[in-house]
Amino acid sequence: MAGRIRNEDIALVRERASIADVIGEYLQLRSAGGGNLKGLCPFHDEKSPSFNVTPSRGLYFCFGCEAGGDVIKFVQEIEHLSFSEAVERLAAQAGIQLRYEDTGGHGPRRDGGQRARLIEAHRAAAEYYTGQLNSPEGAIGRKFLSERGFEAADAARFGVGFAPREWEGLVRHLRGRGFADRDIVAGGLAKEGRRGPMDRFRGRLMWPIRDLSGDVIGFGARRLYEDDDGPKYLNTPESPLFHKGSVLYGADLAKKEIARRRQAVVVEGYTDVMACHLAGVPTAIATCGTAFGDDHIKVLRRLLMDQDEFRGEVIFTFDGDSAGRKAALRAFDDEQKFVSQTFVAVQPDGLDPCDLRIRHGDAAVRDLVASRLPLFEFAVRSAIEQHDLDTVEGRLAALDAAAPVVAAIKDRSRRHMYTVNLDRWLGIMDEQFVLRRVRELANRRHGRAQAANGHPGRRAEHGRGEHGRGGEPQAPKRPAFDLADPEVQRERELLKLAVQRPALLGPGFDEVPAEAFIAPPHAAVRAVIVAAGGVTAARNVAEWVSLLLESAPDDQVRDLITKLGVEPVRSAQESDDRYAADLLARIKERQLTRMIADVKSKLGRLNPVEAQEEYHRLFGDLVALEQQRRVLRERGLGSQ
Repeated sequence: MAGRIRNEDIALVRERASIADVIGEYLQLRSAGGGNLKGLCPFHDEKSPSFNVTPSRGLYFCFGCEAGGDVIKFVQEIEHLSFSEAVERLAAQAGIQLRYEDTGGHGPRRDGGQRARLIEAHRAAAEYYTGQLNSPEGAIGRKFLSERGFEAADAARFGVGFAPREWEGLVRHLRGRGFADRDIVAGGLAKEGRRGPMDRFRGRLMWPIRDLSGDVIGFGARRLYEDDDGPKYLNTPESPLFHKGSVLYGADLAKKEIARRRQAVVVEGYTDVMACHLAGVPTAIATCGTAFGDDHIKVLRRLLMDQDEFRGEVIFTFDGDSAGRKAALRAFDDEQKFVSQTFVAVQPDGLDPCDLRIRHGDAAVRDLVASRLPLFEFAVRSAIEQHDLDTVEGRLAALDAAAPVVAAIKDRSRRHMYTVNLDRWLGIMDEQFVLRRVRELANRRHGRAQAANGHPGRRAEHGRGEHGRGGEPQAPKRPAFDLADPEVQRERELLKLAVQRPALLGPGFDEVPAEAFIAPPHAAVRAVIVAAGGVTAARNVAEWVSLLLESAPDDQVRDLITKLGVEPVRSAQESDDRYAADLLARIKERQLTRMIADVKSKLGRLNPVEAQEEYHRLFGDLVALEQQRRVLRERGLGSQ
């Protein structure tokens, strides 16, 4: 029996195993300056990255949960391995032959940890299944793949195999490779029968399911024979390796493109993942026999480095039938656990990506993803579609159905935007009426949430409660925006510059309309600046501030201008010119995005045949706005 690994070999593993590369297999890392890297911690849930990696010293440390160590410790913690198992795994990846002190033996210890043994067993099983696909009996599996547009090279790329119908084919194969029955059963490759272990998967097409590092940890199996009374899809059961609630099929292949494109496309099945990747959507992944849940979200957030920039995209694709639409609406409940923007892509004729590729080609799959709708919009429109908007009663019923969906949006700026859009989609033409209805439901939800958390009296913090003196209803005195919202903070930073250093902004600021500001007080300050002649009129800063204060319509606006004049500008480590240009570009881009959404909404309500002239005019406006946003991103945001 081999003993402990030699110290010099352990040192060589630490030297050869790049900590940045190893950790980069599990989460996206970005430069944090000074040669350091940063990402979202895999050991605790966080919104902003506090997980730091220092490649020059081979160390990692999270300032949030204080997890830290070297590359071996990371693999131990992330994969739940012993020290020796982690060293052996890293050595195998780096091509290092380990030596053991007791006997000087080479190769992995035969008494190695269970996880290492199960990984080896699954690797051997995957090789067995891929070999069986090319056997005479495997013809039925090859036919299945061919009918779905997949060639032999495609099957090889994804490691697709075939499980023969015999009872102990895989068990005999693994025994012959030296694996014990207890490990074959523990890994879910076999199950106990009356005469000993028998193959779990028989007569099925097999997809190997890999973890982020590329190790096979389970299988997904598709029924092929009509007389098979088992489920259509059968997955590896929960095991020391396989936890379906946190595994995403295809993530090992998609992770680099997910990080590069900052996009993840969530599909429903193994063949859909294959179809998407082959059609040019290499960011596709799927769950493994379970609904999309919290642990899947955590994995995706780490791969996307999902933080407060709202630049990542998570796109859910669902069948166009009623079940698919219900699944999309269930995803709405998880939407606000992401920081990245979430979308839904639904094929109207009910085709999934695999069938879509068969009938209409690769371009149709790419077009499906490109035609995505924001998940919020999809949920709201789905509620509206159930009602007749040609009648007053139908529009009011649609409002009552859609308003709770809008009220559930936690981000106040987006909730306000969708409230305005809701009024347009319904054709009520009374924005304030719709705003009041949504606000009422949002306040009611907020009150219920506080009561559920044991804070029934919190409303008093925002005024007198639901009623003032004499029992008269009063509107809550909460602001209509969230000061902690990064977008609102950017507005505040921009206004600080407009008050304190107007020359940095120039005429570009004066071109930004008041409606571009989310927070009404900020829009009021912007109006005062424009009324005073705009930032280009400022010559002496002291005189400029005095002019603004004199032009303020009331004490509230005057107080805010005063605060903006004394608060420090958070220019980080950038030059002041760059910081000002960046803020201005972000506000302009956000406004263009809103305008684009508004034009798209109008186009969606028009009949291109009956309103041809207006439709073409709006389409021209859309193209122009998209071009403006593209130029803005290339010149400003795109340089980041």
